Amino acid sequence: MDTLDRIKHQIAGNPILIYMKGNPKQPACGFSARTVEALLACNVPFGYVDILQHNDIRQELPKFANWPTFPQLWVEGELMGGCDIVLEMFRAGELQTLLNDVAERHKK
Repeated sequence: MDTLDRIKHQIAGNPILIYMKGNPKQPACGFSARTVEALLACNVPFGYVDILQHNDIRQELPKFANWPTFPQLWVEGELMGGCDIVLEMFRAGELQTLLNDVAERHKK
C-alpha cells in the first residue's frame, strides 16, 4: 500500500483521527498538546498517528489535505483544521457536540 492509500485508509477507518507530533500521552509540540487536551476533554475515543514516526505521511498528508501544518484533526473523513480551529470550536462548545454525535454514531 502506498503512502496516499495508507492515509486514506487511516482516515476512513477512524471517525475521529488526529495527525500529530508525538502521541496523546506525550505530545511532542505545544500545538499537538493543546489540540489533544481539547479532544481528551470531549471524552470520546479517537485515533492518532504520530507523524514523527511516519515521515512518509508527514510529507504526503499536507499535499493530500491541502493543509500545511500539524496537528490535523479529521472527523468522518473531513479535515476540521489544526490547533487554532480546534480550540476555537472547543471554546464555542461546537467540538464537544460534534465529537459526541460522531462517537455515538460509531459506537461498536
